[in-house]
Order: sequence, then structure tokens, then C-alpha cells
Amino acid sequence: EVQLVESGGGLVQPGGSLRLSCAASGFTFSRSVMSWVRQAPGKGLEWVASISNYISNTYYAGSVKGRFTISTDNAESTLYLQMNALKSEDTAVYYCAKVSGCSGYVCYWDYWGQGTLVTVSS
Repeated sequence: EVQLVESGGGLVQPGGSLRLSCAASGFTFSRSVMSWVRQAPGKGLEWVASISNYISNTYYAGSVKGRFTISTDNAESTLYLQMNALKSEDTAVYYCAKVSGCSGYVCYWDYWGQGTLVTVSS
């Protein structure tokens, strides 16, 4: 049974930092490609970052590049998102998701976590 459980969300001041975690189980995590996807209030899904840790590649959306860092702890099958210099625009529910595959620049996810809410406000 595949399970993805996010944690670490909460209220943070603009300019602050937060670290999200996603505990994975039910598949070979170390050989998987994982993503963080977010949904701001009233908005659609927005891809944030992905990691293919078995080839040490990371990918970021332009809106978060230089501020966010995606990483994994393969021994613990855990995905992380370190978020620095947070802005109000980063307020969203953040989901971790397992990438099933890509065709060109279009990728798909087959499993999702329940999401964790990040609120950036003064």
C-alpha cells in the first residue's frame, strides 16, 4: 500500500523559513522521482519542485528557485522541502506526490499525500 504523509506546515512570517516533510512507504522510494505541488486558496495546482535522487537531479519552478530546496533521506524514505524567504504568495496547501512518468515536459503523478497547509502572513 502506497502512502505519502506530509507534515510541517503552519503559520510563518514573511521572510521566514519552514521545512516540510513527506513520509513515504509502500514503494521503492530511493528509485522514485518525487515532487512537491501546491494549491493556493482559490487557485489551481502549481508544481513547485521535483527530485530524482538516484541521479541527483533537482528541478524547481521559477517562482521558488533560489528560495526552496527539495531533498530526500533515502534511509528514512522521507522527502523534504526547505522553504526560505517566504512570501505571502507562497501561502498554499503543499502536497508531496510520486511521479509516474513524463512525456516531454508533461509529467504525471500516481500517488498524493493529504497535504499540509502553509500560511505566510504578518
